[in-house]
Amino acid sequence: MIENLLPFLVFFPFIAGLLVYAYGRKGQKNLAPGMRKGARVLAIVCMAAECLSVLFLAMLFYNRMQADLLMLYGEAETVAISRSIGDICGFGVHFTMDGFRLIYALVAVLMWSMTTLLSGEYFEHHTHVPRFYLFLFWTMGATLGVFLSADLYTTFIFFEIMSFTSYVWVAQEENRPSLKAAETYLAVAVIGGMVMLMGIFLLYHAFGTLEIRQLQMLAKNYSDKSVIYAAGACMLVGFGAKAGAFPLHIWLPKAHPVAPAPASALLSGILTKTGIYGVLILSCNLFLHDKTWGAVILALGVITMFLGAVLAVFSIDLKRTLACSSMSQIGFILVGVGMQCLLGEENALAVHGTLLHMVNHSLIKLVLFMAAGVVFFNAHALDLNKIRGFGRKKPLLQVIFLTGALAIGGIPMFGGYISKTLLHEAIVEFGAEAGMGIITAVEWIFLFSGGLTVAYMTKLFVAVFVESNTDKDLQAKYDGQKKYMNPASTFALTFSALVLLVWGLLPGKLMNSAAALGQTFMNLEEYGEEVSYFSPGNLKGAAISILIGAAVYFLFIRLCLLRKAESGETTYVSPWPAWLDLEELLYRPLLLTILPIIFAVLCRIQDSLVDGLVVFLRKTLYKDSPLPGEAREGTAVVRGLGHVMNCFQSLYLLVHRKKAPQKKDYVRICIQRYEELKENNRIIARSLSFGLMLAGIGLILMFVYLLWM
Repeated sequence: MIENLLPFLVFFPFIAGLLVYAYGRKGQKNLAPGMRKGARVLAIVCMAAECLSVLFLAMLFYNRMQADLLMLYGEAETVAISRSIGDICGFGVHFTMDGFRLIYALVAVLMWSMTTLLSGEYFEHHTHVPRFYLFLFWTMGATLGVFLSADLYTTFIFFEIMSFTSYVWVAQEENRPSLKAAETYLAVAVIGGMVMLMGIFLLYHAFGTLEIRQLQMLAKNYSDKSVIYAAGACMLVGFGAKAGAFPLHIWLPKAHPVAPAPASALLSGILTKTGIYGVLILSCNLFLHDKTWGAVILALGVITMFLGAVLAVFSIDLKRTLACSSMSQIGFILVGVGMQCLLGEENALAVHGTLLHMVNHSLIKLVLFMAAGVVFFNAHALDLNKIRGFGRKKPLLQVIFLTGALAIGGIPMFGGYISKTLLHEAIVEFGAEAGMGIITAVEWIFLFSGGLTVAYMTKLFVAVFVESNTDKDLQAKYDGQKKYMNPASTFALTFSALVLLVWGLLPGKLMNSAAALGQTFMNLEEYGEEVSYFSPGNLKGAAISILIGAAVYFLFIRLCLLRKAESGETTYVSPWPAWLDLEELLYRPLLLTILPIIFAVLCRIQDSLVDGLVVFLRKTLYKDSPLPGEAREGTAVVRGLGHVMNCFQSLYLLVHRKKAPQKKDYVRICIQRYEELKENNRIIARSLSFGLMLAGIGLILMFVYLLWM
């Protein structure tokens, strides 16, 4: 029974999405407010059913572990349940559940449940709400399909479904910025997915299987490591693109500001983790304890971590700042993944830090983006200068946002502090083993990026909840808003903040247990030494980041990013140059202009070379032998047609009796046209372009046949 719940968790959201969409469309068509409200209620009921199913599965899974005595304190063994459906997509789809996957199934249903509650008020006056619910559920099913996948083929199928369904989130508003951001998001997702598929092909050709639990042993015994590195690099592009890692991060700062806040919370908090999930599969199976691979991941993590924090400091848009923050926190996680490989078998700190920071970031961004959604559907703006002072007299929203801000800033007694401490200790441990050098620079960039996190979150909190708006009337309007959230939204934000708060306050009971539960996914069997989170040495790292954050806020943000007018009022500005947009500077010119021209020229040269070679061979080596007599030109039909046309010409001239008629030999003209047409057909038949066209038509017919069958 427990195994059958796995496909139910994945496929039920697809059915639920269709039900909610059909009911919502019917209400929208009939202009019935009750039916539209009923669609929201139906969405909440379906989401509750999915949530209860996951909780029931978690209870059964835990009971099985307890019964088999396979999970003990300080020690872990791999416990998993599996279910396959063999009649889907040729190879079938395969699902499995272990500790790590269970954690993220629980995180996923929590995030989808809370954002569904918020969606009711957020979309109160929006259009295309049924469409949003449809793709909300479909993306949930696809995301759970990724996390529960037992092989890379299943991972890829649901990964691509997730990319296309979540595209609608970004394009939901259907205005110019959202459509352009959606175009960027889809382009990165599709290109990354196709490159990832190339890596999957390579891996399947090398191993003959894509089952995740077999990859480690197969990679260890495979002789040609270059094939594994090539496959890993291709798959890293696809997974890294979804995670928002540098240099494929370009969709993150553009998609979040235009997407609805519930969608932004899920894009940042959970969909990016599907990319990290893929990176973990590669790093903890194909490249387990591989120092070269670890160095690459560490380098990508450091760049992503630092660049995201810098972009967040300069941003003056609430959701864009949170999006850049997500990019930075993904960098922190990738640093942990890199340290897992570099530390080898003694990597417990890095494993636990990676897992816990993934969960922390998911919970934190759920709180922060939902709070940003409340600001937006009340103020209808995201620019810090326009929403300045919005929350001055809204204590509940203040506490909720502050909980997320303190957690992501790594302040002691909050969850972010625990995971960042573990990651920092992993860097220090590797530095002690390998000797100081470049790892010292990594440590200081880590601490400095943590300081920048404190700085930009302080900027957001002060601007929205402490300072007054320069427009006195607007500030009075903000202060007069007493009912700025309905009960469902209030519950969603309050409950999410409480979960985040309790999670951080009980690291020994909750966070350590979660780390032990999920560590086997990363091939760590021993729990490792207990960490004294609040020792002076660990508190020192947090204190350094806090001091750096205070310095950046007071000496840079307040002095350089606040412009003072003659009236004495200040305005937030962003001096970040527009030309540094990597998409406009590099990707669009490269993909839309330079590469098409280069490939067009190369294909034209290749086509001409092939045609020229054919002509050369026909004129030299395969030259036709001389015939005893010249063959008669044309065919009997062509010559007959010419004679008929000559007869019509003579009849025409006889009727009109022209004085100096000009006769044409239509027999010769028909023969010439026939020979030209025949020669053109020969050239086309010999050309590479014609062959490629026929090959393309053949592939299309083959796919149509396979789909029809």
